[in-house]
Amino acid sequence: MSDYPPQQPSDPNPPTTVRKLVVEIIEARDLLPKDGQGSSSPYVIVDFDGQKKRTSTVQRNLNPVWNEALEFIVSDPKSMEFEELNVEVFNDKKLSNGNARKNHFLGRVKLYGTQFAKRGDEGLVYFTMEKKSVFSWIRGELGLKIYYYDEILEEQPPQEQQPEPPQEPPQGAEEVTKKPVVVVFEEPPTPAMPTHIAMETREPSPPMHEHPRGTVSGPPAESIPAPEFSPEVRKLQVGGRPMAGDRSKFLRRPANGDYSPKIISGKFAGDTSERIAAYDLVEPMQYLFIRIVKARGLSQNENPYAKIRTSGHTAQSKPAMNRPGDSSANPEWHQVFALAYNKENSANSTLEISIWDSPSEQFLGGVCFDLSDVPVRDPPDSPLAPQWYHLEGGAADDPNRAVSGDLQLSVWIGTQADDAFPESCSPDSALPHVSYTRPKVYQSPKLWYLRVTVIEAQDLHLLPNLPPLTVPEIRVKGQLGFQSVRTRRGSMSHHTSAFHWNEDIIFVAGEPLEDSLILLVEDRTARDPAILGHVLLPVGSIEQRLDERHVPAKWYGLESGQGGNGSYCGRLHLRMCLEGGYHVLDEAAHICSDFTPTAKQLWKPAIGILELGILGARGLLPMKSKGNGKGSTDAYCVAKYGKKWVRTRTITDSFDPRWNEQYTWQVYDPCTVLTIGVFDNWRMFAEAGEEKSDYRIGKVRVRVSTLQSNKVYMNSYPLMVLLRTGLKKMGEIELAVRFACPSLLPDTCGIYGQPLLPRMHYLRPLGVAQQEALRGAATKMVAAWLARSEPPLGPEVVRYLLDADSLTWSMRKSKANWFRIVAVLSWAVGLAKWLDHIRRWRNPVTTILVHVLYLVLVWYPDLIVPTGFLYVFLIGVWYYRFRPKIPAGMDVKLSQAETVDPDELDEEFDTMPSSRPPEVIRVRYDRLRILAARVQTVLGDFATQGERVQALVSWRDPRASKLFIGVCLAITVVLYSVPPKMVAVALGFYFLRHPMFRDPMPPASLNFFRRLPSLSDRLL
Repeated sequence: MSDYPPQQPSDPNPPTTVRKLVVEIIEARDLLPKDGQGSSSPYVIVDFDGQKKRTSTVQRNLNPVWNEALEFIVSDPKSMEFEELNVEVFNDKKLSNGNARKNHFLGRVKLYGTQFAKRGDEGLVYFTMEKKSVFSWIRGELGLKIYYYDEILEEQPPQEQQPEPPQEPPQGAEEVTKKPVVVVFEEPPTPAMPTHIAMETREPSPPMHEHPRGTVSGPPAESIPAPEFSPEVRKLQVGGRPMAGDRSKFLRRPANGDYSPKIISGKFAGDTSERIAAYDLVEPMQYLFIRIVKARGLSQNENPYAKIRTSGHTAQSKPAMNRPGDSSANPEWHQVFALAYNKENSANSTLEISIWDSPSEQFLGGVCFDLSDVPVRDPPDSPLAPQWYHLEGGAADDPNRAVSGDLQLSVWIGTQADDAFPESCSPDSALPHVSYTRPKVYQSPKLWYLRVTVIEAQDLHLLPNLPPLTVPEIRVKGQLGFQSVRTRRGSMSHHTSAFHWNEDIIFVAGEPLEDSLILLVEDRTARDPAILGHVLLPVGSIEQRLDERHVPAKWYGLESGQGGNGSYCGRLHLRMCLEGGYHVLDEAAHICSDFTPTAKQLWKPAIGILELGILGARGLLPMKSKGNGKGSTDAYCVAKYGKKWVRTRTITDSFDPRWNEQYTWQVYDPCTVLTIGVFDNWRMFAEAGEEKSDYRIGKVRVRVSTLQSNKVYMNSYPLMVLLRTGLKKMGEIELAVRFACPSLLPDTCGIYGQPLLPRMHYLRPLGVAQQEALRGAATKMVAAWLARSEPPLGPEVVRYLLDADSLTWSMRKSKANWFRIVAVLSWAVGLAKWLDHIRRWRNPVTTILVHVLYLVLVWYPDLIVPTGFLYVFLIGVWYYRFRPKIPAGMDVKLSQAETVDPDELDEEFDTMPSSRPPEVIRVRYDRLRILAARVQTVLGDFATQGERVQALVSWRDPRASKLFIGVCLAITVVLYSVPPKMVAVALGFYFLRHPMFRDPMPPASLNFFRRLPSLSDRLL
């Protein structure tokens, strides 16, 4: 056996990296005067990681400007995002009128490391001042720029010192150490999260001839640091309940007609641990991991590869990689395999790893292991170090061809929580389009709102020979990718030939902001529009704005629209900015999973962690036909929350797939929705250049705010799809969900009192129609971005999870919304029925008690408000008994999906414009007219009642107005002369009088009101 190759020497003195945080204090606005003279002399104190620094004092100024940069050292860059930055503003008592005993507090800003930007990405952000306590009186804003960068401290090697007398201490080394050379570099982007990959079993291959068995050994395990969480989230991890090793027992699948979610019986036991263990929501699945690194000293070959074989699996590595200038005797693979492992069935099995030459299929040597001797690795154990094993030959080898060389590999047994699992390959790796079966984690693109304010245009070359007294119709059309927006008609100045608009047009721009904005000036006076000029602007060069600060406008020269020869055609006055203070909606508002603004500097700290365990599915229906009349389903699951999409591996040809994959998200707002969808994979069977869409099986939504803190919900939800033929149950999905969050943390409770959307949505709101148009554009951009991934996430998957078609017309949805309104108003109907029963003395005891309660409230009116709140409190306590035990899934009855008419379903799935025959469209139009007539009648009745109220004093009916004002005068005299409590008692008792004193006919007041005139008689 040849000697080991020499290892490359590592740098004994790696450079020391120091991260620094820079806080630029720019200015403050509208501070409170607290110096006793109508002003303040403010200064700022910044506290970060135990380091405090202060700015200078600005004398007597409520809008001070500092423009000072304070620099801090980050002790631990890995935990920087969990550190707090406190910025406090005080009034300097030395510059007050002499009576101040302390520096008065003017406000503070509290930030977290998640809001820090890398140098080059920072922006000026104005933060609203916060109170220190309930009794603090503060106001104003503080403008800050916060960013970080890394420095490399390269210490020069100490010079060789000459022997000196002992009484003189050496100075050279100390001087060199004190003056390091500073080199600044930008931190590279954070790599994406690894994806989870699981393997499928294949038919066992014929056994290979036996080789001498090697032994597997590795270095001692070292602890891997666990992931860090924010200070708030750390508190919630105490008391986590890791799942016991027992497998969960699942209930029998209910009948096809049962559409309600079920609780899965699982066992969560164990002592309270300090940290929640990974993969504790799913069943552990054991795998046999084989990491093949490289070989050395192989016999003569052309392109070697490795074969792996156990009693139930066979796998083959990719072709070897050779370094430039290196021979084929020292190939490298760097590949990990994960084979399904069953301890009971594999107790006496062997693992055979052999090396073969691909052109000649000649055996180059192999290694054999006894699976009973393979070590077990559980995180957070360190990775098993690969070892060199000598290759041996079999008895049937060619005696003229010697087997030589060594193979470096490592073998261990682990679960899907192993850090090698995401990069591993399975026995089905040789299948075509196997990448579609791999689980992945996707990130939505970072989207911005691009606001373009078209102010005016000058020096336009208008078309000649216009008719007299004809005002040109000049419009500006903006194009960004597939988006196109046109302004209204420009108004022309009487003194100049300039056209004015002062109109905002908004686009959705996605990073990396490589597109260009095209602005066309059109003359639409004639039938055919003419282009008077255009402007081409790169989106990446447009200024970014994080708040409502003013952005200066600029003039841009127009180029010729014919041929683009660059001739001057006028100029356009524009104000443009990329809005970072908005949240770009890409999903329907009622199922939104994220409300954070585009600019990360404006993000609030996370309040918790959402954990999802996708266990599996039961009883899926066959989605595609197989040979011999059989069906098959190749299901995978997609979950979406915030900007993060996750996709499980595809389980091929299984009606009861088991994924057992677990994912986590950070939660910034509990009033959000997690969406999980199940699909049948068709893309993996598509030919080259062929496009096939994945078929939807169903989806489930879970609202995070309905989950109790730190409680595990293991439920089975029905998967239902609404087809043209009606509602169809496709199976059931089994999920485990946990919202790890401190339930009574002030930040968690304070979320409910904060605005739902970022601040800019309220300072400069967008219109409803404009918002929906921008949402459609954002959905298309997200779908196009995810379709470019590998494997791609199809547009049909993205649109289905984002509910992109939620605003399309549907008779079924209209009925569902109507019944929702009826259900909301049912409490008022119930209250009216209860009062009617009281009036009719259906239960005399209850009626007498109501009389007594009414007398108490009339005589003591101060008890009315607290009694009402007490009643609401008692109602809430009563309904606590009927609280939902599990998160609700999709409600079939609420959706009116069980009794929907087939023709209404066909109309719901129809395209726009319609593709149905004219006679079908005519029938649907007539039906819509009948429905609209009912709505029209109801609206007319509401208008009639309101007009009758107006007619009381409008003198349209003189006799009615005389009677009404006469009764008002009589009531006034009575109320002035009679105590109001007596009047209230009389009216109440008159309303609750016994039926024997009642007249069955309507009262006179109601008859009088119904006789009042309305404007309906004036309608044509």
